[in-house]
Amino acid sequence: MKLTYDAAADAAYIQFKSDEDETAFGFTYCCDPHETDGEINLDFNSNGRLTGIEILQASKKLPAYLLALSQS
Repeated sequence: MKLTYDAAADAAYIQFKSDEDETAFGFTYCCDPHETDGEINLDFNSNGRLTGIEILQASKKLPAYLLALSQS
């Protein structure tokens, strides 16, 4: 698992797949922004396996210490 954070965009990405995984991208499921109080997108590979989560307005959703530990 790898967490990256772009402070300028206030967007975080949690990657579950390894860098060696060459499975093709499948689709993105956009969660209802009203239900999640912001935009959260789930990425799946072509086999339907969850490969990553994008969190917009991440500073409102994730603890500051976690964002500080993330890769830029």
